[in-house]
Amino acid sequence: MKFGVIYTPIFLEHRPEGYHPENPGRLKRAVEGLKKAGLWKNVIEPEPIPEEELLRVHDREYVELVKELSTSFSYLDPDTYVSLGTFEAALHAFGAAKKAVELALEEKGLYLAFVRPPGHHAGRKGKAFNAPTLGFCIFNNAAYAAKLLEELTGKALVIDFDAHHGNGTQEILWNDSNAVHIDLHERDIYPVSGYEYEIGGKGAEGTKVNIPMPHYSGDDDYIYAWNEVVLPVVAQFKPKVIVISAGFDGFHGDGLATLRLSEVFYAYAGTTLARYPLTVVLEGGYSVGLEKGLPAFIRGYLSGERLEVPVHPSFETLNTVERIKEILREWWEF
Repeated sequence: MKFGVIYTPIFLEHRPEGYHPENPGRLKRAVEGLKKAGLWKNVIEPEPIPEEELLRVHDREYVELVKELSTSFSYLDPDTYVSLGTFEAALHAFGAAKKAVELALEEKGLYLAFVRPPGHHAGRKGKAFNAPTLGFCIFNNAAYAAKLLEELTGKALVIDFDAHHGNGTQEILWNDSNAVHIDLHERDIYPVSGYEYEIGGKGAEGTKVNIPMPHYSGDDDYIYAWNEVVLPVVAQFKPKVIVISAGFDGFHGDGLATLRLSEVFYAYAGTTLARYPLTVVLEGGYSVGLEKGLPAFIRGYLSGERLEVPVHPSFETLNTVERIKEILREWWEF
């Protein structure tokens, strides 16, 4: 299995003044985890994309605002800062996503766009789907990867397993019938969207698959939902490449969610996707999730061995999954 990391130290230049959960230390901690797992290798430096490329997924007004604010340290909203290095880091993050798409198509395997700033909460004009803030995100790297894939192959599939709903990605792809967006996340937390009935805009119904999981869900719950909803949709859609919006903040103890996932879920998810080339775009994860969850997902994928994991999901999870299948049966076979 081929594998590569697309990374530049420029991603560390998006930096807060004082403490902020989304800081350069996140990548440093993740690098340590990858090194321990023997996965810090085949590191490729991305090229920045031309500014015009940002307009594939964002309005010019929003792009200009971020560019203007990046001339000093500032806040886009109470959650989300912009620093002197932000705009340059964001152009390189899009470049990393583009490179990961190209390599996944040409070489097959898993290519990790190891980026900051993250992006899945960023919609076309910034804040998306009535979210109060941008949730640490600047430009939507995963949505850009999806748009490139759609242009190159005619369709795109995004799986987002960050603990928080990828509301920006959903908004950007909402009316796009050729882009399937599957989002597995914790229910009723920021940004308070991604409910079962959010299925896509007119003409694109059924292409947005939301799996809002109960609080305190663990490996058994996630693996059950993955097997019952995610894998059947993937199998029926038959993507040439899958974009993974890879957040690891659902790892038990990571800090910003109540989910109790371990290496077991992430490794399992990786093994089940081994037959597809992957463009993996880093999203959340603030401590132990990056250190342990990210390497587990990659190792699971590279092992190529499908794990059989007996699971005992909670009653609430069983109900949630049944409700989702009921809503989506008009478009997908379960």
